[in-house]
Amino acid sequence: MMGDILFLAHRVPWPPNRGDKIRSHHFLQRLMDCAPVHVACFADDEAEKQIGWARKAELLSCEIVVRSKPKWRAGVEALVAGQPVSLASFESSRIRDYVADVIAKRTVDCIFVFSGQMAQFIPADFTGRVVMDFADVDSAKFESYAGKGAGPMAWINRREGRLLREFESEVAKRADHSLFVSEAEATLFRQRSGLSGDRVKAVGNGIDLEFYGSTEVQGADIENSGPLILFTGQMDYQPNIQAVQSFSNRVMPDILSRFPEARFAIVGRAPAAKVLQLAGKNGTVVIGAVDDIRCWIKAADVVVAPLRIARGIQNKVLEAMAMARPVVASACAAEGIQAISGDHFLVADSVDREASLVCDLLADLRKAKRLGAQAQMLIHSQYSWEKQLAGLPALCGIAEPHMAEAAE
Repeated sequence: MMGDILFLAHRVPWPPNRGDKIRSHHFLQRLMDCAPVHVACFADDEAEKQIGWARKAELLSCEIVVRSKPKWRAGVEALVAGQPVSLASFESSRIRDYVADVIAKRTVDCIFVFSGQMAQFIPADFTGRVVMDFADVDSAKFESYAGKGAGPMAWINRREGRLLREFESEVAKRADHSLFVSEAEATLFRQRSGLSGDRVKAVGNGIDLEFYGSTEVQGADIENSGPLILFTGQMDYQPNIQAVQSFSNRVMPDILSRFPEARFAIVGRAPAAKVLQLAGKNGTVVIGAVDDIRCWIKAADVVVAPLRIARGIQNKVLEAMAMARPVVASACAAEGIQAISGDHFLVADSVDREASLVCDLLADLRKAKRLGAQAQMLIHSQYSWEKQLAGLPALCGIAEPHMAEAAE
């Protein structure tokens, strides 16, 4: 009989309202369907800690710690300890004590770790199964930041990338399985770590097909009848900030020369000051948080993902495709999605190419509609959460009821 699962996550895995929480939420639910689960996680503030969830009562136990350590303190601690800032930022004696207590009092057969920062809480003497979901190769992301930056921040990012790379390899050697969001990320990690394919696996993201397939959603009520170009995402996240800055400043002028009434809408929580400064320039409007992102996706003529630095799979692209919207993505934003440029979305190999591809779609509505329809068909056939997570229980050592019955 399967014992308990201890699920560690760097953010409260509910509600599923941003990329990392969407993934952790569905992983958690899949495991809860198969075994008893304990959860230890962090909340960004007290309000997030108090957010309810219908299935929370099904958990055997739950420890949520509000992360309040200032960035400067985490940086100092990391320098003194010679460790990545990412780890110092998430250090918590409460989480360590909770993990030790659960393992001491319960039969924990598997620790499932979501996000590399949480791997520091795996007890050294734990003898059960460990499944590590890195999702992305974070060290490579910081290396990219360093390569595109200069001055003190470039040094900080180089240091973070180097130390994280060492830590990721150590954790992966300890884990039974290391999971990544795409085969591209998994392949990169195999090359960097030297681990074999059976230890490093791709488990992709899915889409809530019922939610994004609803026919009852109404498009957002937007003034001005010109073409709407949409970007969605968490708008205090640096790659998203860089993406919209680049698109507004470098791409929109070319689009406006052909479609003077076009607008570029930036929709997502917590827009940073650099994002707010784009409002009113080059047809750009900053919307901020909305109650239902589907209303904006439905209203969009084209959805763009012009990221200059990206890892893994972009949920924003999958969501737009699920709602039959035509998508123009940069090459790195498209990586990991099993789709064909020209059939399911359009991939721009340069910044200049983004403007021409968007304009082509705005000028040919039949082509845009056909691209969106083919995208939606692909998502429905390949990207349900049920299909993406079908093999997760087995990786955690769980024999599902029908599997156990067959073995008897």
